[in-house]
Amino acid sequence: MDFKQIQELIKMINKSNIGEVTIEEKGFKLTIKQKEEPAQNVIAAPVHTPMMTAMPQQTAVAQTAAHVTAPAADKTKTADAVADNLITIKSPMIGTFYRSSAPGKPAFVEIGDDVTAGKVVCIIEAMKLFNEIESEVKGRIVKVLVEDASPVEYDQPLFLVEPA
Repeated sequence: MDFKQIQELIKMINKSNIGEVTIEEKGFKLTIKQKEEPAQNVIAAPVHTPMMTAMPQQTAVAQTAAHVTAPAADKTKTADAVADNLITIKSPMIGTFYRSSAPGKPAFVEIGDDVTAGKVVCIIEAMKLFNEIESEVKGRIVKVLVEDASPVEYDQPLFLVEPA
């Protein structure tokens, strides 16, 4: 089951009166539960993995939270230093990455552009809500790591920034 199928399934469940759905296929298990308040629990994990770690995430949308369970990995919540003294701007959520505010509009940032803390660098769409992602560092964009309109994961590197 790919990311788009999971998104569509969540949308369908939100529109229905279904309280809980579990799908298992080829070593993959997905459980979606609805609560009385507009919050969701999404659990996706390989069935035969003995050690699992929960990684909570929050979207910019109030009243919506998703909890993803995945194999343990070395990840941090903030931008961290990379080789060559570059800073990585990472995705704070799962969704679809967009470089501009609308098709045909200029990108928020291009390679070589200067950014300051608080400057919008991209948009991530999650469940039809568009969340502006701001830079947490001051510097110059060195590399864009994601293609426009591509799905992104929580904590996935989006941009490399040379600190100023």
